[in-house]
Amino acid sequence: MKSCVRWLGFAGLLVLAAGCVPSLQPLYTPDTLTFDPALIGTWSQTNKEERWEFAKAGDDHYKLTHTDKEKRSAEFTAYLVKVKDRLFLDLYPEDSDAKLNDLFAVHMVPAHTFLWVPKLGGTLEMTLMNPDAIKKLLADQPTKLKHERIKDGILLTAAPKDLQAFLAASELKDFFGEPVTMTKLPAK
Repeated sequence: MKSCVRWLGFAGLLVLAAGCVPSLQPLYTPDTLTFDPALIGTWSQTNKEERWEFAKAGDDHYKLTHTDKEKRSAEFTAYLVKVKDRLFLDLYPEDSDAKLNDLFAVHMVPAHTFLWVPKLGGTLEMTLMNPDAIKKLLADQPTKLKHERIKDGILLTAAPKDLQAFLAASELKDFFGEPVTMTKLPAK
């Protein structure tokens, strides 16, 4: 999870490939998008400097500004997705002003990252996909979900409806890490 959080600060596919499960396709389709105003605000774990600030960006999505403990920020378009009776966040990096070598920068491919949201209300619980569990599943059942192997990681290439079907039929605790619990900070 630390490498995913680092990606959220840098928005780089290389780190993402090592510690997250990126997807070329979004999780959402128009019929699965939902909007909950309870998500709007700044969330943080107790005694942690990391901040997740969600702002309304349209009728069906949010702008997420993630600030890590080193005060580095990255912006994402965030969609709240309802699959069956389960909530997920689909994060997609916005244009970055990260200082990269020009040749290196053209090799960076933005990707979607999915977080399971088991709880949204007085507290926010979120968890990223467990790359080891997904790797094991796809090693045992390579046709379960369309994907490509990148170095030691997995890049999902399945269509949104296939991703949704996979998550709807799965025991999510098998494929996601332990949730992180955050509380909403008072508005400034």
